[in-house]
Amino acid sequence: MRRRGVTVLLGALLTTLLSIGVLAAPIPYVVLGPGPTVDTLGTQDGEEIIKVDGRETSTSAGQLRLTTVGVQPSVKLRSAIAGWFSPERAVVPRELVYPPGQSREQVEERNAEEFTASQTSAETAALRELGYPVQVVVRTVTADGPSAGRLQAGDLISSVDGKPVASANGLTGLIRARPAGSTLAIGYSRGGATGTATVTSREQDGRPRIGIEIEQRQPHPFTLEIDLGDIGGPSAGLMFALGIVDKLDPDDLTGGRVIAGTGTIDDEGRVGAIGGIAQKLVGAKQAGAAVFLVPEENCAEALSNPQPGLPMVKVGSLDEALTALETLRAGGEPTRC
Repeated sequence: MRRRGVTVLLGALLTTLLSIGVLAAPIPYVVLGPGPTVDTLGTQDGEEIIKVDGRETSTSAGQLRLTTVGVQPSVKLRSAIAGWFSPERAVVPRELVYPPGQSREQVEERNAEEFTASQTSAETAALRELGYPVQVVVRTVTADGPSAGRLQAGDLISSVDGKPVASANGLTGLIRARPAGSTLAIGYSRGGATGTATVTSREQDGRPRIGIEIEQRQPHPFTLEIDLGDIGGPSAGLMFALGIVDKLDPDDLTGGRVIAGTGTIDDEGRVGAIGGIAQKLVGAKQAGAAVFLVPEENCAEALSNPQPGLPMVKVGSLDEALTALETLRAGGEPTRC
């Protein structure tokens, strides 16, 4: 009996040690959770997040909070099990966040670049909304290219085949929408006079081109800067654009409410899908949000992960977001997911 008891104890001890080892071993997963939220109308380290010089700005009674996802990059089985049973967290394969062949530093650098790009697009979309149109300007014309003798440096491109050009990317898209060898009617203005150039595109690097280099301008009589560190990715674009409009427009977009949201934005104000909507909803709820602005493409996922008492408003563009906030201020009911 004594030998048998010792054997049982040793077996139990070995099993416990093995269990502890397994639970403490790293696994190829990461845990996603609600990250911090930030009021784009507020300050960080005593400095305004959205800074405007050369124009008077307005003050809002509410908040416009961008939402984020926290990532636990090094996960052990114990943490993964806890994450699987948590209603606020998600356990996903590591390669979905850190693709194979890319280091954590490379991913973070890419996220920082996307964050900077989202700020630029937010500024462009917001200023367009406020009456400062984008100008797509010809910078150079290739000497022997399709546009030689038809377009000149300094021309403002306004349309392609009658379709308006709203941004540099928009011009590129209109040209690439037709195969190389297509004849295009390029609307432009030069020295205050308008004209139309007939240009036949050519294939270069596997894509149709018209032999010009362009740049995008958006003249406005003030300076605008977004200053917010330690956040990556493109999903803050919508909330930055709303913050800029709120600062420069005398109307208080919030109506005194805490408005949270997420969504990418492009130069033309289109709002795109993001990741981690479930965790962002949790973060918004914890921050006291009264409404959450959801990209239209994320509505199905958001409806599967609702937060009690947090209405989810569907938006597909900056215009739709502004209309939804106006409806809320008037006591109406905006379109929900």
